[in-house]
Amino acid sequence: MNHTTNALNVLTVTASARQQGSVSRGLVAHLLDRLRAHHPDLQLRERDVSAGLPVVDADWIGASYTPAEQRDAAQRAALAQSDALVRELQDADVLVIGTPIYNFSIPASLKAWIDQVARVGETFRYTESGPQGLLRGRQAFLLLASGGTPVGSDIDFASGYLRQVLGFLGIEDVTVIAADRIMQQQDEAVAAAQRRIAETAAALRAAA
Repeated sequence: MNHTTNALNVLTVTASARQQGSVSRGLVAHLLDRLRAHHPDLQLRERDVSAGLPVVDADWIGASYTPAEQRDAAQRAALAQSDALVRELQDADVLVIGTPIYNFSIPASLKAWIDQVARVGETFRYTESGPQGLLRGRQAFLLLASGGTPVGSDIDFASGYLRQVLGFLGIEDVTVIAADRIMQQQDEAVAAAQRRIAETAAALRAAA
């Protein structure tokens, strides 16, 4: 985390294929407005992954498991984007993920981002007692939108997966806010999510 300033460092990761009219993007914007009301010096880094990211391949894996000081130029190039994404996450006090639920789970582009930032020795490590997350002390907001999937139900494979991944990386303070089943009740679902955002943003602790 960045301890050189008292500003709240926020990283947003958005994944909706729609730029205009996206409910999840709208929820992210609403949360940022509320956070700025309480933290006017907020520092924001935005990462839109909707266009896609490289998938993990054999070259990436080989480079990732090679000690940094031993990597050759090709291996450093293979990890360059991953390195940048990891730094953004490491620098954040608060992570905000805004995503739709596609086919009961997360978009492929968001899964690709997770694969790029879940790096042994960077965001987690193996110990004698098992894996240990290295991103402790951060908070995360998961802002989800679904057309028909009830968030938290047996057919929601998005929110539980994201919680598991973040916990694996050490981020255990996770708030899930959903506008779900918007094909049936969009106005009501969005209004309820916005009310929840207002409540949780007001309680957000200041960055250390």
